[in-house]
Amino acid sequence: MNLAKVRYKQFSQILKNIGENEGGIDKFSRGYESFGVHRCADGGLYCKEWAPGAEGVFLTGDFNGWNPFSYPYKKLDYGKWELYIPPKQNKSVLVPHGSKLKVVITSKSGEILYRISPWAKYVVREGDNVNYDWIHWDPEHSYEFKHSGPKKPRSLRIYESHVGISSHEGKVASYKHFTCNVLPRIKGLGYNCIQLMAIMEHAYYASFGYQITSFFAASSRYGTPEELQELVDTAHSMGIIVLLDVVHSHASKNSADGLNMFDGTDSCYFHSGPRGTHDLWDSRLFAYSSWEVLRFLLSNIRWWLEEYRFDGFRFDGVTSMLYHHHGVGQGFSGDYSEYFGLQVDEDALTYLMLANHLVHTLCPDSITIAEDVSGMPALCSPISQGGGGFDYRLAMAIPDKWIQLLKEFKDEDWNMGDIVYTLTNRRYLEKCIAYAESHDQALVGDKSLAFWLMDAEMYTNMSVLTPFTPVIDRGIQLHKMIRLITHGLGGEGYLNFMGNEFGHPEWLDFPRKGNNESYHYARRQFHLTDDDLLRYKFLNNFDRDMNRLEERYGWLAAPQAYVSEKHEGNKIIAFERAGLLFIFNFHPSKSYTDYRVGTALPGKFKIVLDSDAAEYGGHQRLDHSTDFFSEAFEHNGRPYSLLVYIPSRVALILQNVDLPN
Repeated sequence: MNLAKVRYKQFSQILKNIGENEGGIDKFSRGYESFGVHRCADGGLYCKEWAPGAEGVFLTGDFNGWNPFSYPYKKLDYGKWELYIPPKQNKSVLVPHGSKLKVVITSKSGEILYRISPWAKYVVREGDNVNYDWIHWDPEHSYEFKHSGPKKPRSLRIYESHVGISSHEGKVASYKHFTCNVLPRIKGLGYNCIQLMAIMEHAYYASFGYQITSFFAASSRYGTPEELQELVDTAHSMGIIVLLDVVHSHASKNSADGLNMFDGTDSCYFHSGPRGTHDLWDSRLFAYSSWEVLRFLLSNIRWWLEEYRFDGFRFDGVTSMLYHHHGVGQGFSGDYSEYFGLQVDEDALTYLMLANHLVHTLCPDSITIAEDVSGMPALCSPISQGGGGFDYRLAMAIPDKWIQLLKEFKDEDWNMGDIVYTLTNRRYLEKCIAYAESHDQALVGDKSLAFWLMDAEMYTNMSVLTPFTPVIDRGIQLHKMIRLITHGLGGEGYLNFMGNEFGHPEWLDFPRKGNNESYHYARRQFHLTDDDLLRYKFLNNFDRDMNRLEERYGWLAAPQAYVSEKHEGNKIIAFERAGLLFIFNFHPSKSYTDYRVGTALPGKFKIVLDSDAAEYGGHQRLDHSTDFFSEAFEHNGRPYSLLVYIPSRVALILQNVDLPN
């Protein structure tokens, strides 16, 4: 507890310093209103940069014939520079919307460097150019939002999405395509939240959006800023909240079109020397203790909330931020000495506390999720208790467990207790987002769960006109069971990566030299699930009905499940949550008649979800008109029990019909 107090004290001290020196975090986080290039009311331009290592700073571009030194900035205190450019005589702006600009830096060593402003709102790469160009984005009419964001949902069902790969065509898809074609699918599948990846501009498409070059620019490869605003607005009209995958854990090493060496030094926004480089990611690391870095990152958070109306963030690479060792080569056992000590980057943790404080102060309904593999205690506890202030953390051990089982064990050797332990191993009152697989598991060199299960037969045996092969039958049944048990038992939120709901074949690989710049694997083949003659539709139907059932009963928002059975010999798992009875038979061949399952409730039960139903590609071995009556017969620690027929490889949800819905 003392260590939590120390962390809270450091957070409070910096918040106090911001209040005394900047007029509060509200004002401090509006850096984008003055830094960069801005049109003034009189038609002039106000420009401001932070370049503490520069000898001189200038603005150049189309507007002055690319004369590098005709518009010098004036040096201010604390490494800041400003420039005012008066309007033309007719009061029109000297730098029109859509024109190209560059900041020119003269370094202490005499170099002349052409740079993109760290605050640039729009950058594009034209033709075969290697580097991005900074485009002055100042349209006459800004996008007008028509819909307010939905309230924070009681249960979070996340559809992890990447705009660029959202088409089945071999090309980079657009914001418009996603808005028109993918949003209706997401709504139809019962998801109430989208997590958008690769939005912050990144020069290298194959980095999956994790090597950011321009932090304030929405990626131009998918369209204009207004088209992204329309996407978010349209999602809101459907009652869907939108989270941004925010990457503040590191930045691209690019200097010509990134933050690196902006002022001619290796520091500026980053730590100098080895501490400023992530060797494994080949990227630069922020100096979170720096006043201007805090301004930059906190303003960046606010920018995405206010300019684009995002409803919160999934913070990428939190483990890398939290520790000086960045989690590289570290196994975390859960021992508290791993989380408190000199290996922890307290400045980074304080930044995360400040970011969460800002997000939840500005927008109380906002949601923040931490991608942390280490299990840092109190990361999702309130800041007032010395916690990190996140709403959720990703349950990153769950997908690893499913992959391990599929790779290393025969079905009959799966350990039920091990599965239950992995799905329920979370701290009390710490909310987790459970997932069977995310984009990480689909990347080149790995396989999606569907591909682990069915592999090459997905290309030849997914037609409904041919009989089930053993491989496809097993794959389809286990795919549904893995998802449902993860959804029901694994957390307080659920996540699915786009396309995986219907068992998307093939891995994910972006165009790069190693694959001859091919887009073949950088797409999502939604047409497969629309084809009535293919079996993908069965998995899609199951995913939809699983989500809709959760919407109805709210098990993700309910207390953790009570697991009454994890039988190794029978391969049965049974648990109760949100008044529902979940039963799973993982046995590859054994079905059980009159199997006794414990329950807390007396009365009549009916099947409300059955993975063996025809519409889910099952074998229709259960009669849904059957009533199951529990009796006062204690079983597995439950006061009541009922007898159920449980076919092999089937997941069931039973509802007590005597209870009000």
